Amino acid sequence: MSTFQFDICELPAAVETLRLELRRFFSTELAALTPLERAATWDGFDRDFSQKMAEQGWIGMTWPKRYGGHERSALERYVVLEEALVAGAPVSAHWIADRQSGPLLLRFGSEAQRELALPGIAKGELVFCIGMSEPDSGSDLASLRSPAKRSANGWILNGTKVWTTNAHKADYMIGLFRTGSNDDNRRGGLSQFMIDMKTSGITVNPIVDLVGRKHFNEVVFNDVELSNDCLIGSEGEGWDQVTAELAYERSGPERYLSSIHTLLALIDCLKEDPRERAAVIIGELMANMMTLRTMSLSLAAMLDAGENPALEAAVVKDLGTGFEQSLPDIAQLLIELEPDPGGATDIQQVQAFLIQAAPSFSLRGGTREILRGIIARGLGLR
Repeated sequence: MSTFQFDICELPAAVETLRLELRRFFSTELAALTPLERAATWDGFDRDFSQKMAEQGWIGMTWPKRYGGHERSALERYVVLEEALVAGAPVSAHWIADRQSGPLLLRFGSEAQRELALPGIAKGELVFCIGMSEPDSGSDLASLRSPAKRSANGWILNGTKVWTTNAHKADYMIGLFRTGSNDDNRRGGLSQFMIDMKTSGITVNPIVDLVGRKHFNEVVFNDVELSNDCLIGSEGEGWDQVTAELAYERSGPERYLSSIHTLLALIDCLKEDPRERAAVIIGELMANMMTLRTMSLSLAAMLDAGENPALEAAVVKDLGTGFEQSLPDIAQLLIELEPDPGGATDIQQVQAFLIQAAPSFSLRGGTREILRGIIARGLGLR
């Protein structure tokens, strides 16, 4: 059986200086946010705020300067993400592009694609969405069927993508399509394209959730014509690209900080509580969170070294999801206040959002079953 480990990564002093700079920035820019808005940090879409972060050099941090990046370390970028999430910053406008679309294009994209997209992402001007899931293909992504057929001038795309975050606001999609047969090797017949969302034949239908938010979308492709320049990398390379891309999605601090505002509000609510049980539970939660942080920092160091820690990222995502989903339930056991988006206390507002959001944490970025399959294969168990 194979093994793996998470090496301890110590943050250098310069990174802690950056942390203080971030806290000053966020305390000024986000002073007017309510607890509910801070809890919904991932859903907070604000192009102006993203551009302010870009002006500080905090988007595209690790990318080459010739593409608008700043050639800083993955550990510095990690601290930016960590502080943004804890502050409740509205990061949705740049999050996907900065986290995975940009790195994908840096690794697999053509020079023309990099020059077209990366400077705009680094300025906080371009919004990307990810077109992977389909109505009949979610966890089993290799079963997707939306076809991309060669034409005289390039490619013609058809089919439907679903649960596509921010497609109704995005400038571009990185879309995964079937370009070859799925009879013998389902994974070998997939390719990715960089798609301008203004292209004729694309229809975006927002999906309204139970609380009235428009966050997800159905995206329908009807004979959408693309040039050959839109293909990312080589035909049939899509699965390898997606695997690398998901390592970025699964490895960051967002994989254990999605419920951080429940934990912070809970600590504040219970700071005068005399019950020993409450103190013990808070202590256990903090110990779990710091363990996950240590593992996540180790992943950042691996990425900084040019590694592809897909197995380790799956472990962090699986454990982090369990931690995040447990927090709202634990909070309800310890306090007697009902969740209320207009409540007088922070914990009521935060819980009103996170109790509804938490079930999705084990779906986005890969279900537990998929993650544990990746772990099992990585360990040589299947």
